[in-house]
Amino acid sequence: MKRLLFASPVIVALVFGAFFLWGLNPERDPNSIPSVLISRPVPVFELPEVAGTGVPGFSNADLEGNDAPVIVNVFASWCVPCRAEHAVLTRLVAEEGVQLFGINYRDEPEDAARWLNELGNPYARIGSDIDGRVGLDWGLTGVPETFIVGPDGTVLYKHIGPILGDVAIRNFATALAQARQAG
Repeated sequence: MKRLLFASPVIVALVFGAFFLWGLNPERDPNSIPSVLISRPVPVFELPEVAGTGVPGFSNADLEGNDAPVIVNVFASWCVPCRAEHAVLTRLVAEEGVQLFGINYRDEPEDAARWLNELGNPYARIGSDIDGRVGLDWGLTGVPETFIVGPDGTVLYKHIGPILGDVAIRNFATALAQARQAG
């Protein structure tokens, strides 16, 4: 029994060491958290408009029956990475002609409207998820998160974190191209 007691710090150190090595593995992508929504219909929801933005809110019904995939971006005015990602989303709408819907997550409508007035509003629809309930249904781990939804309302792709940097932009563009081909 005494040997086990003396060996326990070594065992604990080995277990923690294994977790640290796993975390430092360059092959591991921390953004590749699987989503149970992939290949499934979007959750049933209905979100009111964000007052002051000039665009309507939306529901799951608005994501069905479209001619092309729709990008759904979850953002908030208090989210620093959302601000950084905003230019990429704006460029996608302007250059690629994609339809972009937004879920304004746990944000005051006045703050969201001011943020969009300052940066520009690329969203065709924005729903206010002030209490975060819809975000839970979408399986959010934080903001920003961006989904590609097929014309039939099926979630095809989920990107966790901001779409920034060559690799993230390339991966998202590839997923969008695949969604367009499938649709």
